[in-house]
Amino acid sequence: MAKTFQPRGIIPAMVTPLTSDDTIDVAGLTALTRHLIEGGCHGLFSVGSQGEFWALTAEEKQLTWETVVAETNGQIPVYAGSNAVTTREAVVLTQLAERCGVDAVSVLTPFFISPTDDQLFAHYRAIADASSLPVVLYANPARTAVKLSVDLVARLAEVPGIVGIKDSSGDLGLTAAYIGAVPATFSVLMGNDALILASLIYGTKGAIAATANVVPDMVVAIYDLFLQGDIGGARQAQDRLAALRRAFTWGTFPVVIKEALDLIGLPAGPARAPVGPLTDDQRQRLRQLLVSLDQAVVA
Repeated sequence: MAKTFQPRGIIPAMVTPLTSDDTIDVAGLTALTRHLIEGGCHGLFSVGSQGEFWALTAEEKQLTWETVVAETNGQIPVYAGSNAVTTREAVVLTQLAERCGVDAVSVLTPFFISPTDDQLFAHYRAIADASSLPVVLYANPARTAVKLSVDLVARLAEVPGIVGIKDSSGDLGLTAAYIGAVPATFSVLMGNDALILASLIYGTKGAIAATANVVPDMVVAIYDLFLQGDIGGARQAQDRLAALRRAFTWGTFPVVIKEALDLIGLPAGPARAPVGPLTDDQRQRLRQLLVSLDQAVVA
């Protein structure tokens, strides 16, 4: 069953809304889920990097996944980030995600340590063997310092249950090499929001995009217009989106998208410490950017 699942389209890397007392904001998460479905997204990715996976307990991840699954109610697939340094913990989280009713998992490479290709192969194969969920590899070498080589991805693409990769390297040459090395049924997804259209031209099946939290219709338009053959229209949407992607540098990741959501009336709350809020000047710049993107700023 897992091998028949093909990740595709625009899949927001959801924030995890928190209350002012640093607990999961279930109401805020429910509202965000509804906002993204109404925005035309093709899937939802909960508790990934933008979702502060490193900052949440297993119990908080469970609550988050259960909330998103319940609100989605089968309308579109839900992906869970079962990220961990050790194989054992990644397996436990993947099995927890399966019990929560998600449709697939996305698993970041280990970080801090530097496994060999053979060790990474065994890591991902063990995760795939431990549940019936489809597995999407997740490469983000700028943050983890661990790369997934083209040869390794080609090997992993043959493992039952491993169905795709999110490539956040920002290296289109590497993205193209992944596409050329895997079967057509294996989904290569772009993880850098500035390169969605370029990667679609190369042959990706879609993107996992943090900016889609705020402007889902704009990000979906890139994908839909591309499929319709309107490359000019898709490029206009991509060009507009680029300013929001560049704004990521205005604060400590992942606070910019959370504060942008707050500004448009979708409570996302603070990022978990030690990540702090934007400065007043940064927040004003963000407010002006959102207005330029035709977003109704209410805060």
